[in-house]
Amino acid sequence: MTSKIVLLRPKRYGDDRGWFTEVYSERAFSRYGIDDRFVQDNHSLSVPAGTLRGLHFQTPPFAQAKLVRCIRGRIFDVAVDIRRNSPTFGRWVGAELSAENGHQLYIPVGFAHGFCTLDRSTEVTYKVSNLYSPQNDGGILWNDPAIGVDWPLPQGVVPVLSPKDGQQQLLSDFDSPFDYDGTPLELVEV
Repeated sequence: MTSKIVLLRPKRYGDDRGWFTEVYSERAFSRYGIDDRFVQDNHSLSVPAGTLRGLHFQTPPFAQAKLVRCIRGRIFDVAVDIRRNSPTFGRWVGAELSAENGHQLYIPVGFAHGFCTLDRSTEVTYKVSNLYSPQNDGGILWNDPAIGVDWPLPQGVVPVLSPKDGQQQLLSDFDSPFDYDGTPLELVEV
């Protein structure tokens, strides 16, 4: 199982009817070290552009790996290293996912996840490797200065947040239950 963030670019096979793509194949994903068993699919609609969801994670024993894709509109998708003793603790990587580019982002256990919508009426689907557990639901404040995510929001624009996301804890207050496995934060493009 990989602990790298993987940006997947599934091939699209097109003709005059449109296109076809394979968005998940256990055999193909295992070549990239992605061996998670996905147990739930989630789907969100964010109507206003500038909607920000995150930075979320679930703690053990219900920790979740995620496979995220945007099926309408565009998002800026982010993963933050929250593994204790990691040399890249608190650092982030991000990628634009869109219905047009078809890219997907794999986020392993031990990373907080969030995204900001870049278009109105954006839809995101994502697979998770564990069921939702309210008791294990956690988050870090989206604009924590210790992390410094460069969200692509116009100057002075405040994102649309849930009340919960507007009050998440700072990274400095988070006692991480996630262990560093020897693989620093890295975005691998395949």
